[in-house]
Amino acid sequence: MSLLVNMEKQLGEFHLSVQFSAERECLALLGGSGVGKSVTLQCIAGIMKPDEGHIELDGRVLFDSAGGVCLRPQLRQIGYLFQQYALFPNMPARQNIAVAVPDRGRRAAVTEELLRRFQLTDAAEQKPCQLSGGQQQRTTLARILASEPKAILLDEPFAALDSYLKYQLEAEMQSVLNDFPGTVLWVTHDRGEAWRSCGRAVVLAAGRAEPPVSMEQLFKEPKTVAAARLTGCKNDVPARPAGQSVKIPLWGVSLHCGRPVPTCVTAVGIHSRHLHVAAENEENTIPCRVVQVIDDLAETVVLLRPMGAGAEAAPLRMECAKEDWQTHSGTDVLTVTVKPADILLLK
Repeated sequence: MSLLVNMEKQLGEFHLSVQFSAERECLALLGGSGVGKSVTLQCIAGIMKPDEGHIELDGRVLFDSAGGVCLRPQLRQIGYLFQQYALFPNMPARQNIAVAVPDRGRRAAVTEELLRRFQLTDAAEQKPCQLSGGQQQRTTLARILASEPKAILLDEPFAALDSYLKYQLEAEMQSVLNDFPGTVLWVTHDRGEAWRSCGRAVVLAAGRAEPPVSMEQLFKEPKTVAAARLTGCKNDVPARPAGQSVKIPLWGVSLHCGRPVPTCVTAVGIHSRHLHVAAENEENTIPCRVVQVIDDLAETVVLLRPMGAGAEAAPLRMECAKEDWQTHSGTDVLTVTVKPADILLLK
């Protein structure tokens, strides 16, 4: 099984350009709000028509602008889990699942098996308004599998759930998807969800897709500012390459990176947890003023302004253990540092 996507779509002033391929895997589409994640899924499913390009599933062309091919959604063999589930409100759970079974002779048997598999037997005669959020999602996923899809598209499947139910259903969904023989595209902006559920990721930013990378590579060495932010990096700033160092005009400092800095680098990223109070004679020091100290649930968050930074510069964020901060509590001036290996080189 494989999915090939190469398409363009113009929506007002927003231009979407997406190119990627996926095999029998769970591939994350990561990005913030408004970057084109849901539009990408809708174009693949046939709900929305791309302006140009080519979409192919398991060797079968779903869309091709040059050849004039655009299959209707019902013919694409794609299951789509919407954020709001889109169950038929007048049908009980059993009927919502049954209508998707293509083989009428097996409809009753397949429906009963899916009800059992998704622990919905006791709720089989309840309509969507009578089901809990978790039951609605399980019913929708059962209906998707009943249609025998070759690919499944998940559009932020846990966005409407509380954290406790989310983790419970996430584990259930992973168990189901592990047995699915096709491609799964999982749209999310939750990096933890993507890490737990997917092997690779495509980052979308401003309507453009970055090449797919493994989750390990994305988190260890993101290549762009957008990717770094999605992995949890809260500090990024424009920078200029200088051999094995970078110059940061906005802070008035240079940082040694411990390896050659490519000329394409335009910014650096520093995870909050990788900043620490500098000891004597340490390199990569950044003298700062303490702007704010926030007592968070599990740590202390310290917002800093580098001495050479202008008022327009965003605060530098450092996160440290509460007991470690006690030594410096009350100070107004602090010098922090970052190890060369912990500096992310971005573009």
